[in-house]
Amino acid sequence: MQFRINGQTYEAEVDVRTSLLDLAREHLGLTGSKKGCDHGQCGACTMLVNGRRINSCLSLAVMHQDDEITTIEGLGTPDALAPLQAAFVKHDGYQCGYCTPGQICSATGMLDEVAKGWPSHVTADLDTVEFSDAEIQERMSGNLCRCSAYPNIIAAIREAAESQKLAEAAE
Repeated sequence: MQFRINGQTYEAEVDVRTSLLDLAREHLGLTGSKKGCDHGQCGACTMLVNGRRINSCLSLAVMHQDDEITTIEGLGTPDALAPLQAAFVKHDGYQCGYCTPGQICSATGMLDEVAKGWPSHVTADLDTVEFSDAEIQERMSGNLCRCSAYPNIIAAIREAAESQKLAEAAE
């Protein structure tokens, strides 16, 4: 089977019951995404599939042969961090770091949702999505941090959103 992950094509022989998370970690050596609860409750395994965030522990790899999959390794490198990754470092939004790859992938998808104007459960006016702390908290509620770095995570997301807005305005 072929998979397109982080812009690269991979071939792997996997059992049809293999999760997308296990494909990445155990078959392809992409160990950035973490296995936390393995029940879709913690968000440590969050990846982007065609730009949308999913819990990769709950999704079978065979379902994604024609999809564009992005893991934390596809967002930036140690030498060239993505703005969101740099903001997490600056604001100490990682503490122990276990949940961080899932947090960053989820925040990347979340910022795209906000940019597209998709409402959440806390959006007061469905025609206008305001980028508030309540929106960030609601949209990131599927990603748990056992170290409770939530204020730092919110600060990092806010900074990345502001730098993204400035970059778009400059274009």
